[in-house]
Amino acid sequence: MRLKKRPPDFVLFLTVLMLLAIGLVMVFSSSEYVTMVRYGDSFYFFKRQLLWALMGLAVMFFMMNFDYYRLKRWIGPIILTGFILLIAVLLPGVGQVVNGARRWINLGFMSFSPAELVKLCMIMFVAFGLSKKGDRLNSFTEGLLPYLVVMALAAGLILLQPDLGTAIVLCGTVFIMFFAAGARLSHLGSLAGLGLVAVGLAIYFEPYRMKRFLAFLDPEADPQGSGYHIIQSLYALGSGGLFGVGLGQSKQKYLYLPENHTDFIFAITGEELGFIGASLIVLLFIMFVWRGLKIAVTSPDPFASLLAAGITSSIALQAMINMGVVTGSLPVTGVPLPFISYGGTSLLFTLLGIGILLNISKYTTPR
Repeated sequence: MRLKKRPPDFVLFLTVLMLLAIGLVMVFSSSEYVTMVRYGDSFYFFKRQLLWALMGLAVMFFMMNFDYYRLKRWIGPIILTGFILLIAVLLPGVGQVVNGARRWINLGFMSFSPAELVKLCMIMFVAFGLSKKGDRLNSFTEGLLPYLVVMALAAGLILLQPDLGTAIVLCGTVFIMFFAAGARLSHLGSLAGLGLVAVGLAIYFEPYRMKRFLAFLDPEADPQGSGYHIIQSLYALGSGGLFGVGLGQSKQKYLYLPENHTDFIFAITGEELGFIGASLIVLLFIMFVWRGLKIAVTSPDPFASLLAAGITSSIALQAMINMGVVTGSLPVTGVPLPFISYGGTSLLFTLLGIGILLNISKYTTPR
């Protein structure tokens, strides 16, 4: 059953715009020095992020007015395209290697990360399938196994890039969708245990991941090597204090903290805007999760409800992992902070997902 259209969730819309605005400001502030040194232009990354943000907003408004129900007919071709691109990015001459990882396809005018598309594809695929299962969700083989196989294949291809962080976000999102769909707790418990074992093995059998994990346990053991990111990140956060050193006044952005405009932009934010500024971002993400889950709960359509839960949980998991890494609460892994970190493909598909979420909010029950 679908209800009459209502205006989209304004609180969610405003929250996203605020996060996006903060992100644009912090991308410029954190990258102005490194871009001046490398490219002779302090606005180099800012201009590109602004362009991606405008493209993302256009896609968001389009999806906000594109009936999500019509997505069902495109799920098959979309998921197939995602897997083809995941395989293509691993091929020499197609995938672009950056910092030892083959995660991007260079299209000339832009670099495209297939993993970002696949995350959204998997959410739509799983939401569509689980919404039709009904009582069969109580059966592991009939209810969950087909989606676990597809998820494992996607996560395996992403791990080959290698990109453990995105694989964890993908699997965690699908797990939450299983829970939202009403899967048995015994099945979920077994899957959680297997997932922890799989992550442990992925860390153990990859030397650089093992170094990062040991650095997480004791960063001071290798302060100039594997522990360098965590130490410099904590220096940045500690220097910020309550009110911060001031916008644009970061010291760590002067080539001390690597990836200061991407994976570790939250550390620069904490340094410049202090505990209050960092807390504002956390509160905005909490607001986002609240509105996203409210949309999922108040949607009378099972497909829309699971789709909203998947989009919300995917963004929330990315934010939690990124902030956990920056604060030294989790081992270092390359997961950007949604809306805030520099990265065109991530921002584009995140805003595309927000457009779908806002579209679903038009059909929720008023409360």
